Parts: sequence; C-alpha cells; structure tokens
Amino acid sequence: MTPDIIQTILRDSNYHLDLFDTSEIQSLRQRIEGKKTPITYCPIRGKAVQLKPEELIRQLYVERLLNRYHYPRERVRFEHLVNFGREKKRADIVILDKDRADTPYIIVEVKKPKLQDGKAQLRSYCNATGAPIAVWTNGQQISHYHRRDPNYFEDITDIPNADQTLADILNERFTLKDLILKDKLATEHKSLKDVILELEDEVLANAGVDVFEEVFKLIFTKLYDEFKSQDDKMFINRLLRHRINTAIQETDQSYDVEHPDYEVLKKAVEEIPDDDFRAMAFRNTGQTDSQLKTKIQRLFDDARDRWRGVFPEHSAFELSDSHLSVCVSSLQDIKLFNSNLQVVDEAFEYLVSKSAKGEKGQYFTPRHVIDMCVKMLNPQPGEYMIDTAAGSCGFPVHTVFKLTGTLFTNAEIPAADKEHVLKVFGIDFDEKTVRVARTLNLIAGDGETNVLHLNTLDYERWDDSTERNSSWVRTYGDGFDRLKALRMEQGENKSFGFDILMANPPFAGDIKESRILHQYNLTFKQNGKAHTKVGRDILFIERNLDFLKPGGRMAIVLPQGRFNNTSDRYVREFIAERARILAIVSLHGNTFKPHTGTKTSVIFVQKWNDDSTKGPLCPKADNYNVFLAVSEKGGKDNSGDYVFLENSDGQHKLDKNGHLIVDHDLHNHNEELPDGIAEAFIEWAKNEDLSFWSQTQ
Repeated sequence: MTPDIIQTILRDSNYHLDLFDTSEIQSLRQRIEGKKTPITYCPIRGKAVQLKPEELIRQLYVERLLNRYHYPRERVRFEHLVNFGREKKRADIVILDKDRADTPYIIVEVKKPKLQDGKAQLRSYCNATGAPIAVWTNGQQISHYHRRDPNYFEDITDIPNADQTLADILNERFTLKDLILKDKLATEHKSLKDVILELEDEVLANAGVDVFEEVFKLIFTKLYDEFKSQDDKMFINRLLRHRINTAIQETDQSYDVEHPDYEVLKKAVEEIPDDDFRAMAFRNTGQTDSQLKTKIQRLFDDARDRWRGVFPEHSAFELSDSHLSVCVSSLQDIKLFNSNLQVVDEAFEYLVSKSAKGEKGQYFTPRHVIDMCVKMLNPQPGEYMIDTAAGSCGFPVHTVFKLTGTLFTNAEIPAADKEHVLKVFGIDFDEKTVRVARTLNLIAGDGETNVLHLNTLDYERWDDSTERNSSWVRTYGDGFDRLKALRMEQGENKSFGFDILMANPPFAGDIKESRILHQYNLTFKQNGKAHTKVGRDILFIERNLDFLKPGGRMAIVLPQGRFNNTSDRYVREFIAERARILAIVSLHGNTFKPHTGTKTSVIFVQKWNDDSTKGPLCPKADNYNVFLAVSEKGGKDNSGDYVFLENSDGQHKLDKNGHLIVDHDLHNHNEELPDGIAEAFIEWAKNEDLSFWSQTQ
C-alpha cells in the first residue's frame, strides 16, 4: 500500500490535521506534486513551494482564510516583515487591515508547533505592529486571541469574517446551541487542563490567589450557567432525532441513528432555531472588567445557593477584575456538561495534585477504567453502591449514569430515577476533592448528594464529625443519615449493607497509628501480635469487605504486588476466605501515569452467601473458575498523555458529543471501539451463572 503523501510529510513532526475536514485535506492532497520533494502551488505567493510540515499547515489554513472567512488574496501576506528596531522578523501569515493596507490586522503563527512558544511569538508581533487579533495553530489545536493590551491576550470564539468586525465577534448573542457548535474541546481540540495551564501562564501564577479555589469557582459558575439552559437542551433533544435523520439522508451515507457521526450531529444542531433560547451569561461580551465581574459574581452567588455545601456563604472571587476577564474569556467556549466526566476530571486532577493529593498515592481513576468496572459489576436500580476512597466520585457518578440512563448533561433527571441516585454514596478524607465530588454529584443527582468528608479507615472517630461538628452536620448530615440506615448494627460504623463497592484506594505509605491498626484483623499476625505498620491499601481491603452485605460485590484497584508478593499471601487468603474472586484485570503500566508508574490490577470479588434472604446467592466453594485478563492497550503513552483513536487520515476521531475517544481495550466505548475486557467478562459471567448477570440475560 502506497503511503499517503500528507502523512509522509507530517511524520515525526509536531503538526497534525485534526482541525481540517476531509474535503480540505483532499483538496490539498490533489494539488501536491512530487514524492521525494513534494511541492504545491501557493495561491498567496503565486508560485510552487516545497511542502514541509509547517508549510503544509499554512497552506491548509490559508485556504480556510480565503474560502471560509472570505478574505481577499490581496489582504493576505506570507512571511510579512515585522520591525523590532534594528531587527526584523517574519510573521507566518498576516491579514492586512481593510482600510490601512500596510497595517497588520490579524497575525497567524504556525512556525512554533507548541502553544506556549507560539503565543510568545504572537505577543511580540502584536505589540510591535498593534495588530488586535492573533491566531496560533499546529493543525491539531488552534487559539484565537484579542490583544486587549500589551499585558493580556483574551480568548475569542473565532476570528471575524472579512465582512465582520472584532466587535461583532465579542458582542454576538450566544446560546446553548452556539456552545454546542463552538465548543473549544471539539473545534480547537483542547482539553480543560490545557486551558487552565494557559491561564496559569497568562494570569493565575502571579495573581496572588489560591489557584484551586478560583478555578473551582469559575468551573462551578460555568456549570451553573449551562444548567440554567436546561430547557433549551430539552428542546434540542426533542428536535434532534428528526434533524439527524434528515441530515443522514442528505449525506447519502449509512449511519447508526443511536450513535450518529459527530459531523452529522453538528449539522443537525445547526438547523435548530434558537431565537427563543436563553443567552449564556458566563461570557465576556465587551463590557468593562468591573461590569463583567459583577455579572459573574452574581451568577456564582446563585450557583452557590442552588448547590449548597460546596462553598461557604458569602464567598466571592478574589481575582482582580482584569484577571477575571481573561479567565472568563478562556473558559466561556468550553462545554462542561459532557457525556462523561473526563473533561472536568482531568482539570481537577491537575488542580488537586498541586495541593499534594498524590502524596498518599491516591489519583483520579481514568474514566475508561471506571466504565469497565461499572459494566462488569452491572449495578441495577434499587441497589446501594459506595466508593470508600471516592476522589472526584467517578465510580459513584458513572454508577448514576448506569442506573438512570442519564449522562452528565444539563437535562433534568426523571423523578423516578432520583430515588436510585440517593442510594449511591462516596467517602473521601481530602476536603478539596470532596467539594469537587459534591459539585459533580449535586448536578448529576439534581441537587442532593451522599458524598461525605470522612476518614474511611478511622471509623471509630467518625462521631467527632457526625455528632460534635455542627458545620459538618449542616453540610453532610442528610447524606450521613442515609448512610446510617445501612448499618448492620445499630450505633456502630464498622459494617454496612451495600450491594456494590467500587474504589481506587490510596496505596502509597503505611498506617502506623496503633489506635487505627487495632481496628483491623489484617493488622495481626498468626501469633496474635500486631504489625507496627500496615499498607494503607491492605486496610482498605478489609474495610471495604465490611461495607458489603452477604452476596455483595466489589471492584478495587490494587498494586500488582499484592497478587504476586510472597509476603502478601495472608492478604490473598483473607480475601478468599470471605469472598469469591471473580476476576483479576491487570491494567497497563501507563494507566496511572504521569502520577505513578506503579503496576496495578483490578480485583473483582463477590462476598460468600448461602442465604438468599440476606442477599444475592454466592455459595461458598473451594474450587471455581476465575476470569483473568491483561490490558495491552492502556489508553495512555509512556508520558501519561492520553492516546486517542484516529481515522484513516490520521485525524483524531470524535464521538457523537464531539469529544476524543481514548484508545484502549477495557470496553467498547459504546461500540466506538472493538469489544474489550468488559464485554468478554460479561459473556463469561453469564456462562458462570453469576447472580448479578444471570438475572439480566
């Protein structure tokens, strides 16, 4: 098979084709001549030029300037001279002002394939020329900026067309429909973490504020703004199926209506009228910085009152007016309500890690690992579920998705499903992550949550909070009352009656406090003497089993060594005595990078139970089959960056929500990927007649 000429040119470069559609790429491909030294005709220079990676991206982008934005050729320049006193540099692409033919209006940088380098270059060019608009792209990502003054670049949704002004872009009415169509995650191929990193570089690092708190407030407020447009979301959903069917017929292609191609979905949304839609409030629309801050603070106040127990009463933004303006501009075009939580999670993982969450070896679990566990354990309506080391509550929230069929959108949860939501619990010892988790659960659960700030392992001290701390009771009391109803014995916090437990407990460091150690059987040796220290994750194994009722089932992430080390044999025997080992899935070594390279596995167990009146049957046996699997495609590279699915053009493929698909083998991602480990387990579990699958065949 002959290698594709464009892929050959871009090989081993930092340039990519994600931003360009198939027709744009094919148009350039047809104009390329030569194989050893590829060339193409340049419409701006009026001659043939050699196509190196940078030039290829420049040619693709200039075609867009001419055909989509309709700028005339005479206003476009390549390698335009910019004076820096005695020194002269050349800007990659310059669009000249319509009324002043010698003055740059928009400057585009493609030479620097990394954003930070390209932005620094653009800043110098704009300051030297006075150009008010700047663009950076490497073909994979793109950034559009308004140079408000020499100090700040503010994000803008797009550059103006040839017949528009900058004011038209800044002041345009913007609804939920626009947010769906212009979502940065899909159009600029950035992650929320990318945007936060850029904000740190631009304003946050020197703002003199707690970065976590201020960004958390911004995301919290942005989520509320999207939540307020839920009626518009419902209207879009009502019309979407008809629009998708129409779009499919127009494209004359075969599509699965339940899993439509993103471009088909986008076309369908474009045709939906939004004249009566609510205008999004979390936007910088050209008002003064102080006016913008007043508007955003008011929106935050409303969000804080709606979703109580996350921020203290009377809390306010501490960012300066100008810094807040830059932050709002950067975040306003990101759609946070997504089909899953990876968008928000990746950003919070970064922010929380700055507060040293990783010191105890607890990291946010990648969403594809969570989805595998949820699929395999198959939670059903009416069952109680808990995560005892909840982090941002990925396991609980994705359990809610499974139970309700409602994903992370701003649509209303059906009333019949809310009772199932209140049977899902999360506990974590880290106050910041609990607040993040409560935010996501309050939204996913439509206003109520069972996420509790407690030390799971030190249950004998729970009363210090639950009975003696009035502030704690005000925030967490309702959820704790629901937890108390599941106690196996009145007045004690040791054993509970949960159907399902899923957790990724901390595994770094040992517990040395004798008062805590003496609460656990695994602390004691066979001679009755106590260990002076025990691995934190070992105590979680015993603690988690105590949370399950007879026949209850569990998935827990553990270091691989617990399954291999001779010294940990007593741990394995402890588990086998109390539960049937259903499956062990060895995760890829990159799964938790860049935070740790520790090799991990997920163990799935079901607590022994011979009495159907106490829970699902799982009769005790000495010999039984165990499902074993090894993940060979972990979804991350050696640096810990996600690896995304690509199409035949080498572009990253988008799912129906316009978001990147992590390339892994744990499950089939709603049939976007081949069947994986979860699907193989489900088939095996049905053949084994496991109680939680035999009833759902």
